[in-house]
Amino acid sequence: MTGETPPALDVLLAERAIERLIVDYAALNDAGEWAALAALYLPDGRMNRPTAPELFVEGQAAILASFAARPKRVARHIVANIRVSVTGETASATSQILLFTAPGAAPLVGTYRDRLCLTPAGWRFAERAGSLDFPAA
Repeated sequence: MTGETPPALDVLLAERAIERLIVDYAALNDAGEWAALAALYLPDGRMNRPTAPELFVEGQAAILASFAARPKRVARHIVANIRVSVTGETASATSQILLFTAPGAAPLVGTYRDRLCLTPAGWRFAERAGSLDFPAA
């Protein structure tokens, strides 16, 4: 053995790191920790909200400003069905989100499609594109 990590293990480790990134994103969002959430993006990363899939916010600073401008709310994101595909230092992922907000709003179900890149700081979002699976009629 040369001491190198087998390629299959590298893929599994990358998949797990990306799964953790997606779950951390939801937890930081629920906690209102906007600076930490924005830091999960590349400096030129972009995102949209599932409720406004046609409107992208571009750049880490703009993403931070977008979240910081939101009114305070109590929210819980449940993340499920995370599927990751790793190709070297880039990856793609999909996940389903169930969002509960208080008081009394109907839960929302959506899908995120992510593009990710490996950086010296770990995996980061190049793009998070969300959409609602069951949009309001």
